[in-house]
Amino acid sequence: MNELTKLSADALASKLAAGEVSSVEATQAQLDRIAEVDGDIHAFLHVNTEEALAVARGIDEKRAAGEELHHLAGVPIAVKDMIVTVGQPTTAGSKILEGWHSPYDATVVKKLRAAGMPILGKTNLDEFAMGSSTEHSAYGPTRNPWDLERIPGGSGGGSAAAVAAFEAPLALGTDTGGSIRQPGAVTGTVGVKPTYGGVSRYGAIALASSLDQIGPVSRTVLDAALLHEVIGGHDPQDSTSLTDPCTGLVDAARQGALGDLSGVRLGVIKELGGEGYQAGVEARFQESLELFRSAGAEIVEVSCPSFSYALAAYYLILPSEASSNLAKFDGVRFGLRELPKDGPLTIERVMGATRAAGFGEEVKRRIILGVYALSAGYYDAYYGSAQKVRTLIQRDFDAAFSQADVLVSPTAPTTAFKFGEKMADPLAMYLNDVATIPANLAGVPGMSLPNGLAEEDGLPSGIQLLAPAREDARLYRVGAALEAMHEAAWGGSILDKAPLLNGASAGNTPQLHTPDLGGK
Repeated sequence: MNELTKLSADALASKLAAGEVSSVEATQAQLDRIAEVDGDIHAFLHVNTEEALAVARGIDEKRAAGEELHHLAGVPIAVKDMIVTVGQPTTAGSKILEGWHSPYDATVVKKLRAAGMPILGKTNLDEFAMGSSTEHSAYGPTRNPWDLERIPGGSGGGSAAAVAAFEAPLALGTDTGGSIRQPGAVTGTVGVKPTYGGVSRYGAIALASSLDQIGPVSRTVLDAALLHEVIGGHDPQDSTSLTDPCTGLVDAARQGALGDLSGVRLGVIKELGGEGYQAGVEARFQESLELFRSAGAEIVEVSCPSFSYALAAYYLILPSEASSNLAKFDGVRFGLRELPKDGPLTIERVMGATRAAGFGEEVKRRIILGVYALSAGYYDAYYGSAQKVRTLIQRDFDAAFSQADVLVSPTAPTTAFKFGEKMADPLAMYLNDVATIPANLAGVPGMSLPNGLAEEDGLPSGIQLLAPAREDARLYRVGAALEAMHEAAWGGSILDKAPLLNGASAGNTPQLHTPDLGGK
């Protein structure tokens, strides 16, 4: 493996600025890594070789000419295939958009281009971001770089796997109910869901418009902060975009890395733990709480009783909004068009044939659920009631944040499960998002970062941090502090311990956890 691919985005940016390496060299190293391992991982649906190298050459020329460039100029990045890009296909992981090219760039893609970041390609996902395992992609599953027989999380498993496998230093994901954070937890990467409206959704194919949010995927908290500041900020093309400037995140991460959390109060969410959570996940979480105490943070328990209903409310709100958003895929305007095999050729029959052929089973299931929940006679009982629960969840967050600066929980109840293990039971699959969903319902920011390896299987677990809306900087301060303490205890990054990433055979993963601090 070329050592350039193992550098953090910040470290690579510093080498680029110092002239120690060129963007072409860095980009080619990533493309070579993709060619080397992506046949096994399948993180990418499209690799953007020519354009990425052309952008890299342009950055090298500007740097040689003495032009002032963004700190991340020349640092390559991958983009989830839910975000539209000119010059590359955007499929949303669905056959109904196979080969479709967008006529415009998403706002976040425009910002990447303006910063001079070469786009390596588009990453795999559960079809239309509906799933927790990337098994629902129409183009085949992505595999977890820690164990090729296990899922990389979802829906953004491709972005998380690409970053974990050193195929890209950074990636963009979308998070509707945990699709950045849950893949981060099971792959040993950092994933952030910004405050709703803090990053423009213009150009992200809509799943559930009141829940969706674009965010960064990285290997370090500082790298996530750097990318977050690139893509964040107001966008007049997004009616839900906040007017707040996206600043202070990098400074917060650098401050947190110093390790002092004196005066910070962390709230452990009572309802997000215990029964149903893997023992190794719980053990690593408790160890992180001890690290927080050692850094001067105060730990309190908070109760959010309405979180018990979050999963049920989410799986009424999301399908309802999805059934409306996906109505545009009709075989008439763009994408796949399938003609009925017999009978009259009407728009209704073309639409039916196209959707039958183009949508996968999970997408069809959720559209049917959404149409039912919104139908006459059932709207108040289902969708209306779910929105009332959403209000209760928001109130629980308000009450919890009156007692704590940041809330903490495990990111996901288990480590990565094996392919096919939960495909036959949609409800079991949905439970993977039980800890991440409340943040989307309330619009608050959340972060997942590595928390050690579970004893049972030697696979990564994640810890989730949640902050009040517009207080994303708190996540970066607290997250960077925990990351620094973990890496000091582990002797480096958690990804240094992944057997399949470092030439060892599967099954030889060490039991990586934080030493007992004796309650100090």
